[in-house]
Amino acid sequence: MSDWPKTERPREKLRAHGAAFLSDAELLAIFLRVGVQGKSAVALAEDLLHHFGSLPKLMNSSPEELTQIHGMGLSKWSQIQAAYELVKRSLEEGLAQDSIFLSPLHVREFLQAKIGRLPHEVFLCLYLDSRHHLIECQELFRGSITQTAVYPREILKEALARNASAMIVAHNHPSGNPLPSVADQNLTQTLKNALQWVDIPLLDHCIVSGSGFFSFSDSGLINNDD
Repeated sequence: MSDWPKTERPREKLRAHGAAFLSDAELLAIFLRVGVQGKSAVALAEDLLHHFGSLPKLMNSSPEELTQIHGMGLSKWSQIQAAYELVKRSLEEGLAQDSIFLSPLHVREFLQAKIGRLPHEVFLCLYLDSRHHLIECQELFRGSITQTAVYPREILKEALARNASAMIVAHNHPSGNPLPSVADQNLTQTLKNALQWVDIPLLDHCIVSGSGFFSFSDSGLINNDD
């Protein structure tokens, strides 16, 4: 890229116009720094995105998967993973500082970044204080691709231990379809009823997939007034 006009180089474009101005490949090329013989860093980044099919799939790739690509080693995989983890931590810190009601999009972005592309199903509990700021996000259960064993009594115990004033729960659907199953709906009602015994409202149950998102609250399936 040293032969490119300065205005076309990713770093110079970023300085001149901001990160949002760059394409996914250009942003990735800044992390890669160099390409391989006969291929610029941007071209290598474009090949990576094409190989994995999307940026999230690339970010969630294993070191074995990434190092199969010519020019990609463990050092570059580590750099990409570190950057991705910083993004997730930044989103989580934002939830700790702001009320979730002021930033529902932030909640969605955080959940999709954290569990949207996982190949296995996990169940998260977001414990909130009285101002609906995040106390902690805990992965409480992990299961197979098709189902997760969730125990309401365990969730209740963890919520009380953190002195939570409200909760959001979330899990992912590795299949890609975020719509709730009958089991998801039954679990939501059971959990909501259990939490009501200790005056902890269940504000939402979110289901996340790689490209989709479902909110029980937005869909009118959780009503804390009844």
